[in-house]
Amino acid sequence: MSISLGMPGMPPPVLAERRKSRKIKVGKVDVGGDAPVSVQSMTTTPTTDINATLQQIAELTASGCDIVRVAVPSADDAEALPAIAQKSQIPVIADIHFQPKYVFAAIDAGCAGVRVNPGNIKKFDDKVGEIAKAAKDAGVSLRIGVNAGSLDPRLLEKYGKPTAEALVESAVWEASLFEEHDFHDFKISVKHHDPVVMVQAYELLAERGDWPLHLGVTEAGPAFQGTIKSAVAFGTLLSRGIGDTIRVSLSAPPVEEVKVGIQILQSLNLRERKLEIVSCPSCGRAQVDVYSLADRVTAGLEGMEVPLRVAVMGCVVNGPGEAREADLGVASGNGKGQIFVKGEVIKTVPESEIVETLIEEAMRIAESMEGDAEGEPTVTVG
Repeated sequence: MSISLGMPGMPPPVLAERRKSRKIKVGKVDVGGDAPVSVQSMTTTPTTDINATLQQIAELTASGCDIVRVAVPSADDAEALPAIAQKSQIPVIADIHFQPKYVFAAIDAGCAGVRVNPGNIKKFDDKVGEIAKAAKDAGVSLRIGVNAGSLDPRLLEKYGKPTAEALVESAVWEASLFEEHDFHDFKISVKHHDPVVMVQAYELLAERGDWPLHLGVTEAGPAFQGTIKSAVAFGTLLSRGIGDTIRVSLSAPPVEEVKVGIQILQSLNLRERKLEIVSCPSCGRAQVDVYSLADRVTAGLEGMEVPLRVAVMGCVVNGPGEAREADLGVASGNGKGQIFVKGEVIKTVPESEIVETLIEEAMRIAESMEGDAEGEPTVTVG
């Protein structure tokens, strides 16, 4: 019996059309317009430690990161930028605060982009013309990065605190200064630690112009809390078509930020799904240890790159239905599991063999899909 594993002919549904923003380039990565929503992260190594920074960038690249940002708080960090920018496999953005001279150093170093924070760069408005000319001549894009924690003192005095309106006023003002110099290769972020204020700010900003928008909940917190806050905020905005590139800010290793960001995009069908484990939360009906099964299957299939949905179900109520809907699945009960491939039961195995069987079948499906990428792959069973 041959079972078709061809992907659906229609693209997966999304909740809203993307907002029409203009497209810019961050090195080899397009941001905005019809470009896919990209995922960013930031290194945590001292930028002066070139080897350690490049090693972390390599790890981020392997995890699916599209763009990486590095901190440049000192002259020594600026001196390390040429080697990092040249050897990184993904575009490098220099993160600049306080000293405008490092903006020019980053441009000269060959960075693909520079993040500038108008709220804490001395006399930033007076430097806009010089920065715009240097960036335009070098083909470097910028990010106007407004943060609640470093808002321009004049706006803090006007609004009393970093409200959504204050963040947007700062961003629009700085954008207008660059546009006066005929510089348009920039994206904007208006980050806040409160997801509600952050969402309000981006919604207001999206109405004011067609700039590409970089989404972020700043200081989102430890991994669990930060993941929830970022998923809620990003999901709200992306589901309305707002957002062109994202960075999940976690008090966790940068690779974890990338994993969360990719998962958010995949959940909204804004990035092709790869391996997806569908597993039930378990309940009193479960007759097997679903937690252990799901964890062991996930570990066994780590790194799989083909779009494959695997259902690990623990009872006969929802199990068969979910397993049939998946590319590969198991409906468990009474010490055994029915193995499904594309809706067809191919075998029944003892509980002790469920994990091994699922991993073997997944590998077989993956090999078939990779080996026949141009046609419609099939798996022969029985």
